[in-house]
Amino acid sequence: MKQNRRILNFQIFFLFLFLFSSCKEVKLEEQNSSNEQQFFFFHVGNKKIKAELAIYPHEIKKGLMFRKKMDPGTGMLFVFEQATQQNFWMKNTRIPLDIAYFSPNGKLVEIHAANPFDLSGVPSRSKNIQFVLELNLNDFRNQKIKIGDRLDLEEIKIAIEKRGLNPKNYKLSN
Repeated sequence: MKQNRRILNFQIFFLFLFLFSSCKEVKLEEQNSSNEQQFFFFHVGNKKIKAELAIYPHEIKKGLMFRKKMDPGTGMLFVFEQATQQNFWMKNTRIPLDIAYFSPNGKLVEIHAANPFDLSGVPSRSKNIQFVLELNLNDFRNQKIKIGDRLDLEEIKIAIEKRGLNPKNYKLSN
């Protein structure tokens, strides 16, 4: 009887511990997601783009999923710590996009069209991609942004700092 009561007390203790830690994780997720709608301005060549900064893994994973529309000249800039080949897909993404791949020095090297809900992926040809910018389909053409134009890395550095991260982790410091 005493042993059954002891087991029951342990079970209740672990149940409360589990519930408490789960609530804490939800609050942490809410904290991190509060930055998701924060916009920054970045220049690509001589054009100013308004973009959200996707830098945390959950932001990169979600991307522009579930959006119904975006204004012209507005998008999402993905920043990676290391330059690698990138592959973006359109899972749960309702709007057609242009996906632009940039080298570590900010040079635009590729632009690819991506169709809504396409799960096949849009891989970069280059294995040296550190930044990815998603805009509405044909928005690069409409904004007259072309291959060879450069992202302003100083503006990206400032945005990373405003997000509370260290630009050195992204090789963006003097």
